[in-house]
Amino acid sequence: MGGDARRRLWAVIPAAGIGRRMAADRPKQYLDLAGRPVIEWSLRRLLGHPRVDGVVVAVADDDGYWPAVSAAVLASLDPAPASGPGKTLHRVPGGAERCHSVLSALDFLSGPGGPADADDRVLVHDAVRPCLTEAELDRLLETGLDHPHGALLAMPVRDTLKRGNGAGVEATVDRDGLWHAQTPQLFPLRLLRDALTAAVAAGTAVTDEAQAVEAAGGRPLLVEGEATNLKVTHQADLRLAAAILNGGVLR
Repeated sequence: MGGDARRRLWAVIPAAGIGRRMAADRPKQYLDLAGRPVIEWSLRRLLGHPRVDGVVVAVADDDGYWPAVSAAVLASLDPAPASGPGKTLHRVPGGAERCHSVLSALDFLSGPGGPADADDRVLVHDAVRPCLTEAELDRLLETGLDHPHGALLAMPVRDTLKRGNGAGVEATVDRDGLWHAQTPQLFPLRLLRDALTAAVAAGTAVTDEAQAVEAAGGRPLLVEGEATNLKVTHQADLRLAAAILNGGVLR
């Protein structure tokens, strides 16, 4: 991959949500998926990539599930190489919304005493996208690591789209040029921190990091992902993710 080899890459996982739509006994990121909590699959993929220097996870202050997950993930990492420090895993306080949790992680990374420089890059990934492949991550980094506005994984819309009005159809929506946004999303750390700070200050509701960068005038690149990189939101998604992982689909 091109770019400055000294530029580090950090991953951020906002994981302070409780997942009401799952209607489970715990936040969905901690539900069992093929023998591991959902979030552990995401963490292992990111920490296992040779280009990622460390991961920052934003969790709720009263999260009692995180310590066990953190210990299991850290135990799975290879020992630090003799040439330098190994991978790092940090916890920061989560916020009321996704943007607040991501900002908490970015403030930790680039604030006083933080491990990152403003010119480093950051990947933001959903805790509940456990089926990310190494090939997708490689593709995203190859395309977006040096782009000034970053990049995100996404899937072109293939189905016919309908706008509903109650239980009826109001209109068919032109799908040309439409994409389903996925994660990870990759940006220069300084750009993303400034964009999210501006969005929060303006009271703008942003549902992903790319939207904040767009609002600041950026135009992130779209990198085609895979249909298997699904977001676990309902019980059916959990079953599908288990089938993907147990079936050896991911490489």
